[in-house]
Amino acid sequence: MAEDSETKKVFDAEAAGSLMKELRGTYASGKTRSYEWRVAQLKNVMKIVDDHEKDILDAIRADLSKPEQESYIAEISIVKSSCTRALGELNRWMKPEKVKTSITTFPSSAEIVSEPLGVVLIIGAWNFPLLLALDPAIGAIAAGNAVVLKPSELCPATSSLIAKLVGKYLDSSCIKVVEGSVAETSALLEQKWDKIFFTGSGRVGRIVMAAAAKHLTPVALELGGKCPVVVDSDINLPVAVRRIAGGKWASNNGQACIAPDYIITTKDFAPKLIDALKHELEAWYGKDPLESKDLAHIVNSNHFARLVKLLDDDKVSGKIIHGGQRDKANL
Repeated sequence: MAEDSETKKVFDAEAAGSLMKELRGTYASGKTRSYEWRVAQLKNVMKIVDDHEKDILDAIRADLSKPEQESYIAEISIVKSSCTRALGELNRWMKPEKVKTSITTFPSSAEIVSEPLGVVLIIGAWNFPLLLALDPAIGAIAAGNAVVLKPSELCPATSSLIAKLVGKYLDSSCIKVVEGSVAETSALLEQKWDKIFFTGSGRVGRIVMAAAAKHLTPVALELGGKCPVVVDSDINLPVAVRRIAGGKWASNNGQACIAPDYIITTKDFAPKLIDALKHELEAWYGKDPLESKDLAHIVNSNHFARLVKLLDDDKVSGKIIHGGQRDKANL
């Protein structure tokens, strides 16, 4: 096959610097501050998800084999409701808030004016590739900022679609998408941002925070944690079990920062809870969950291998009481 004559342009520190220079110029012009500009962009974000719902569902399916209904509920519908709320509240959010002054400054008046921070960077995550790119962008746009979006490279179909649709629907002089992996993200992090919003692991979160600290850039780090479920014996068991299963297996197959990690319950109640969970899982995913079309797949072979290693651990392998099958070819 002949090599593509048009070599892909490298996005390095120099390219990141010129991108930042362009956005600083646009932001300084005051373009992003007007109510009209913000409303127009928010309406166009809504158009992206309305006009391209099928494309988005297909892209997420290609990246994660995520069921369409799950993608709609956990990604598209939340982006829509964030847009609707921002459009409804924007006027009030932008309005200066009158505050009292002290007798010592009489006859002065005072007000609190909400100002945009400037040029902001949003680094999305792979587990909810649309939501965790567009949802923070809605807040940044509503606040009147210029924005650079970096979608996750682990979901290439969704990343490519976001780049295409943002370029088509939003103001490209103020809102940019940079695709790529570690090199591109590192080049972006060398720049001086006015805020960085990152969703991901604690390990990468430390890298982001260290880069931000050089410029005293404020950060919002949305990192994974541990999520225990405490189950008392005096509860509605079917409802509790459905909620636990929904939070674990119907939420990107456990690949979510709010997915339950472990259950704490009483010794007497544990067998009932386990039986109820087995029953619920069979009702949802059938006798052979590997054949189910309602279960998302693991994002890549590295994460798959990590999970297999956990299952094959000496302390764990003999204690599996339900499931435990794996399909390497389909992750």
